[in-house]
Amino acid sequence: MRALAALRLGQARTAEAEARAIQATAPDDLQSLWILGAALLDQDRTNEAIDPLERVVAAAPRFWAARTDLARAHRVAGRCDLAQRELRQVLAAAPAFEAAWRVYGDTWVDLGRYPEARGAYERARQCDPQARRIDEASAALAAEDRRRAERIFREILAGDPGHVGAVCGLAAVALAAGRAADALRLLQHATKQSPHLPLVMRGTAQALVDLGRLSDAERSLRRLLLIEPENPKNWVQLGNVYTRMMRQPEALAAFEEAARLNPGEVRLRLSIGHLHKTLGNRPACEAAYRECLARAPAMGEVYWALADLKTYVFSDAEIAAMQALLRDDGDDVDQAHLRFALGRAFEHRREYATAFEHYASGNRRRRKTIAYDIRVFEAKTRRVRECFDAAFLAGRAGAGFEDPAPIFIVGLPRSGSTLVEQILASHSAVEGTFELPNVLTIVREFDHSDEAHDAYPEVVRAVPAGRFAELGRRYVEETRPLRSGAPRFIDKMPNNFSHVGLIHCILPQATIIDVRRHPMDACFSTFKQHFAEGQSFSYDLEDLGRYYRCYLGLMDHWDAVLPGKVLQLRYEHLVRDPERQIRRLLAHCGLEFEPACLAFHATKRAVRTASAEQVRQPLYASGVGYWRHFGPALDPLRRALGDCLGRFEDEP
Repeated sequence: MRALAALRLGQARTAEAEARAIQATAPDDLQSLWILGAALLDQDRTNEAIDPLERVVAAAPRFWAARTDLARAHRVAGRCDLAQRELRQVLAAAPAFEAAWRVYGDTWVDLGRYPEARGAYERARQCDPQARRIDEASAALAAEDRRRAERIFREILAGDPGHVGAVCGLAAVALAAGRAADALRLLQHATKQSPHLPLVMRGTAQALVDLGRLSDAERSLRRLLLIEPENPKNWVQLGNVYTRMMRQPEALAAFEEAARLNPGEVRLRLSIGHLHKTLGNRPACEAAYRECLARAPAMGEVYWALADLKTYVFSDAEIAAMQALLRDDGDDVDQAHLRFALGRAFEHRREYATAFEHYASGNRRRRKTIAYDIRVFEAKTRRVRECFDAAFLAGRAGAGFEDPAPIFIVGLPRSGSTLVEQILASHSAVEGTFELPNVLTIVREFDHSDEAHDAYPEVVRAVPAGRFAELGRRYVEETRPLRSGAPRFIDKMPNNFSHVGLIHCILPQATIIDVRRHPMDACFSTFKQHFAEGQSFSYDLEDLGRYYRCYLGLMDHWDAVLPGKVLQLRYEHLVRDPERQIRRLLAHCGLEFEPACLAFHATKRAVRTASAEQVRQPLYASGVGYWRHFGPALDPLRRALGDCLGRFEDEP
């Protein structure tokens, strides 16, 4: 029983040791002989596994589990004909034996017979005695009830620790909780049982995406599409991977294929619209959004997508349609979309008081859907300053990975970072990517190294010097699939302002630019922008003011402990004196001046942020001081910013 339990838990070495101990005193015991063969197989010792499994099958031809594992061994060894011979005997006598159908499907994949493989996998699903409970747990997970889903999956595994569907389910729970590394470990265990099972391959691809291993994810999905070319979920995953890899035309093709396979799914058409926006295809973008409204006229997110084009002007009829959809008891996220869209509509009409009412209402609705405490961020900011002091940074000098390629643009959202990225990406030696999550992933891993998930930044003090170089090399390797060969590339994740010290430790030659905008303009522009995710501080004016103060405090700290490391570039100065500021920017990056950087709006490239439309226009200064249109309504923000406003007195 100990040997069997170890085998089912994926502890193959322990199972082998227990089985060998039994065999030493009872060599005719078939159960332990089978466990021995299966344990060897799980350790990739395929040739060693075949002998004990063949002995079991010879002595007990109806030992279906042993016969199935023998088929697995033959398949791994490349003898699919022998594997199928064994499996046909099992399935002829025991047609409801789920594991045999799974292995049968794997052999068909190896033979390139994908329709037969799909049929075998479907039979395996139908024969699973836990199918109903798996569906129940999956429904709970889809409804974001992770606790219930996890409980059901664990109950299944308590009776059958190797159940592939339940293992994949736990991996899905881990992915939903942001624990991609845990999910991948679970899926690797499931892969031992069935390497080509679509459920396993889909989960593995998502884990690889979340871990930043985009090329591996693409290869996994391409293999999956050979088996399931008609499953729209697979095309959506591939489209998301291509989006992350900045291969937007391929992403668009993948989403179009998903929409062809599932024409009734409005969100696919919405994603197609977003991709056209990224590519600068404005007419196709608007057409996609309008098609969404034709199919789902009450979908608030589509109205916000139109509003987020920045220059889209709503008609009277469209405004009336949005107003008719407002409900006090409606879904908070959907109502927030409508309110933000109405705010933009009335702002275009210069009805600023009405616009602000809608923005404020939208922010209140959105704020109800998130758990955020600005005091936690303030405390974390203090800890970062204390940890990354001058002595700590001096002691790690030269410890990181020496690569000058990365250019980090940091700051707050809506402060001009996309504009600066577009200017730099217009240089022949620089490639624009987008807001890369890789540094934040490293920080999250550090944070999760204690039970409270709050180990960062203090845990960094115990990191060996060599580890910093490993992390820097990892960053460069993970981002390589996003680049096409230019010597330099841009990472414009604004939130990296908190992690300048860590970036310097792992990539000491990286260039860092802080794009700074007047706090009233920056914060209010953020307040009226509905972010899909990641900017939880933006839905309350007081939170915004306090967050901005944290940002200023941290940037002051980096200037003190890493003098000259970060270039501060003021948005207002850039739009008023572009050539001087662009020359200064390029000099900080070690780049020669190129006229194309002044004509940045003519550069053709994908842009994924909320400023996608704006950076395709020449510079304009109309956004400077724009907050004044909203006057006293912004008093809570002004009070929260306090004396830091005095640092921007040069602005009229």
